[in-house]
Amino acid sequence: MDGAANHLTGAILSATDPESIRSAGRIIKTGGIVAFPTETVYGLGCDAMNADAAAKVFEAKQRPQFDPLIVHIADPKQLDVVIGSLPVLGQRLMDAFWPGPLTLVLPKQRAIPDLVTAGLSTVAVRMPNHPVAQALIREAGTPIAGPSANPFGYVSPTTAQHVVDGLGSNVDLILDGGACSVGVESTIVSLAGPQPELLRPGSITIEQLTAVIGSIGRSSPVNETPIAPGQLSRHYATQTQLTILASVGARPVLKDGERAGLLILSHARDTDDRFAVVEVLSVTGDLREAARHLFAALRRLDSLGLDRIYVEPCKEEGLGLAIMDRLRRCAAPRP
Repeated sequence: MDGAANHLTGAILSATDPESIRSAGRIIKTGGIVAFPTETVYGLGCDAMNADAAAKVFEAKQRPQFDPLIVHIADPKQLDVVIGSLPVLGQRLMDAFWPGPLTLVLPKQRAIPDLVTAGLSTVAVRMPNHPVAQALIREAGTPIAGPSANPFGYVSPTTAQHVVDGLGSNVDLILDGGACSVGVESTIVSLAGPQPELLRPGSITIEQLTAVIGSIGRSSPVNETPIAPGQLSRHYATQTQLTILASVGARPVLKDGERAGLLILSHARDTDDRFAVVEVLSVTGDLREAARHLFAALRRLDSLGLDRIYVEPCKEEGLGLAIMDRLRRCAAPRP
C-alpha cells in the first residue's frame, strides 16, 4: 500500500491487525491521510510536519483554512518538536490527564507548518488515550495532525462507518477500531495567555480542571478566526433543523403534518406518538453513556428525512456542559 498516499481509496482495515497499523504508518510517512479512532471521535490524520499533507486534510473535509488542527503525540518527548515552551500549569494538566481527552493550546515551534495552526503562533496538542492512535503515531514516527474525520461542520464520527458515510474515498485508509468510548471531542484549554481559558468543554470537566490548576476562564463561540477547533458558533450540525426545548419534560406544539424526532437524555416519560422517532441517550440518565451515544443518535435522526429534531436539555454541570455545548452549536442558525 506504499502508493496509496497518491491514490485515495477509502479502504477499511481492522485496527487490531498489526499489518493495518504498518500500512497506515507508511501512508502517513508518504504524505497521505488516514482516518483513525481515538477515545473521543475518529480523527483524519496526516504528518503534522508536512504542509502538503495537511492541505489534503483540509481539502478532504472542505475545512476552511482559518480553523486550526490538533496535533496528536504518543509520548511527551515529542513535545520538543511541537511546542516552544511548557508552563507549570501545562505540566500539571499533563500529569493529571494525559494520555486522555485533553488538548492544550501552547506556543508553537517554528517547525509546525502555518497551515496546521491556521497561521497562529500557538498550536493545539494532545496525547490520546487510545491504543490504535498511539500505535499509529509511533509507527508513523511523527506527530499526527488531525481534525475529526467528517465533512466540515457536520456531526463528528464515532465509528468507522460514520467516516465512510461522510468522506468515502476522500481518505487513503480508514482504521476500524470500533466505537469511540468517550463520544465527544476533547476538552481544550489555552495556556497561551495570562490566564488559563477553557476554549471547548469535553469529558475532562471544568470541575476537574479547576481542582488541578485553580480558576479558569471561559471563551465564547466565535464566527471567525478561532484559536482552536470547535469554537465556531455553528458546528457539529445536522442537516435537519434542531431545536432545544426549554426544559426537561417540555413538549413542543407540532405543526400540522410535521414529522419530528425527539432526543432525550433518559427514559421516555410519555408515549406521545406525535414523534416519528424518539432517541434515548441513556436509560439511566448517565451522562457518560449519553455523551458516548450523542453523535450516533443525531446521525440516525438526521438520516430519516425529518422536518425537525427536538432535544431535551440537560443540566450544564460536569459532562452535561460538553453535551449542551455540542447541541447549542448544532442548533445555531446557519451562517
